[in-house]
Amino acid sequence: QLVESGGGLVQAGGSLRLSCAASGRTFSSYAMGWFRQAPGKEREFVAAVSWSGGSTRYADSVKGRFTISRDNAKNTVLLQMNRLKPEDTAVYYCARSWRGLRVGADEYDYWGQGTQVTVSS
Repeated sequence: QLVESGGGLVQAGGSLRLSCAASGRTFSSYAMGWFRQAPGKEREFVAAVSWSGGSTRYADSVKGRFTISRDNAKNTVLLQMNRLKPEDTAVYYCARSWRGLRVGADEYDYWGQGTQVTVSS
């Protein structure tokens, strides 16, 4: 089970930190990712982190502004979002990848319920 938290309303240029709490003993064996979905748009890849935390991958739209990390001792994945823009407004989902650092949603097999992020201009 994956449970996201940390979403909210923030002004453009501000920051938010999303957290994803995972249950289960196999959390540290899998890469984890964040996706987002804005109204009327398809779900898109945001960032992913390897099982060890040693490798990461980002969408071009968030590179340099967002940072993904994980704490395997706490079964947690974090997404630090800085210099937020109105176009970052979406529901953000945490997911488990069964194929490593992938960008396709079909390569993630467990999903959280999502947390809303709204960035006002």
